Order: sequence, then structure tokens, then C-alpha cells
Amino acid sequence: MAEQSLSGEIVDVSLDFVAEEDRARRTRIIRHPLATFFHLFFRVSAIIAYLCCDWFSRSFVMCFLMVITLLSCDFWSVKNVTGRLLVGLRWWNQIDEDGRSHWMFEAKKGRNRSGTEAEAQIFWLGLIVCPLVWTTFFFTTLFSFKMKWLALVVAGFSLQAANLYGYLRCKAGEQETLPKSASQYLGQQFIQKPDIIFGIL
Repeated sequence: MAEQSLSGEIVDVSLDFVAEEDRARRTRIIRHPLATFFHLFFRVSAIIAYLCCDWFSRSFVMCFLMVITLLSCDFWSVKNVTGRLLVGLRWWNQIDEDGRSHWMFEAKKGRNRSGTEAEAQIFWLGLIVCPLVWTTFFFTTLFSFKMKWLALVVAGFSLQAANLYGYLRCKAGEQETLPKSASQYLGQQFIQKPDIIFGIL
């Protein structure tokens, strides 16, 4: 677009509508309210159900099933829905024709990343804080000798930590450009020489 300045010269001004639209989209508070709600709902519900289970029911089996169901719903929704929508990351396991398992970690590239900064902060906050809460539950359960609850706490931590690990790998893969052959070489060195990791035994 050409504009005339005060001195009479014609100045060519380019308007970058794409950048403005992108900036406006990224600064909107919550773009995916339902996904953001369910990202936190199942996690917080599982923690509240675990803490208040004795008030609702005296049956250990009912409490166990309720918390495991909430944790499973959380695992599925975070892995398959909210990770894609809120931060543009996803991970999955793929089995090839030979029966070998391959873990795939993927990050959206470019300008059309999903979600806003607020949604990304909510996503990462929920993803990091909840495994810490389940770690606290693990130690309190262990030191209070409530061994029947220990299996539930370990399951809760495992499901939360699996999602955290998967998304951290996605995020690291997005920022890191280490060649596959180099990472395989390093992995083989750690397997062949365990004293590198554990010191001289």
C-alpha cells in the first residue's frame, strides 16, 4: 500500500495482516475452553477422589476403581486431545511388520501452532504439578504403611509421568536436532559401558 508522507514523497508501506492475526490469536486467553477444562478436570478429580475417598465410601475397591477410571480418562484425554490442541505436541507407539515397537514424538511446526500462551501455561503446569502431587502421595502412603493404597498411588504416578515424559520428549525433539545415528551411538555406549552411568562398581 502506498502512502504519501508530509514531504510529498510516496512511501511504500507493507501491511502484514498474517502477523497481526497470529499475534491476536496467540494473545486470546483461552481458545479451546473445553479441552483446557478437561485437561485439568480429570487430574484434579483423581487427586480429590483419592484424598476424600474414605468420606464417600468405605469400600477400597470402589475408591480404587473410581480413581483409576479418572486417571485413565486423564491419560487418554491428555495424550490424544489436549496435547494436540493446547501445545501442538503428540506422541504414540507404533509397531512395525517385524513386531518391533517404535515410539514416535511429534511437534507442530510453523505459524499454525495450536493454542495460546495461556493454554500452554495451563497445559505444562498441570502436566508437571500433578506427578509431583502423586510423588508426595507415594511417600506419605509408604511412611504411613498403607500398603493397599500404594498400588493406586504407583498407578497414578505412572500414568501422569508417562504423559509428562512423552511431552517432554516431544518438546525436546522440537528444539533439538541431534541426528538419529548420534543418539543411537550414545545409547549403545551407555549399554556397553555401564560404568559411565553408575561409576566403577
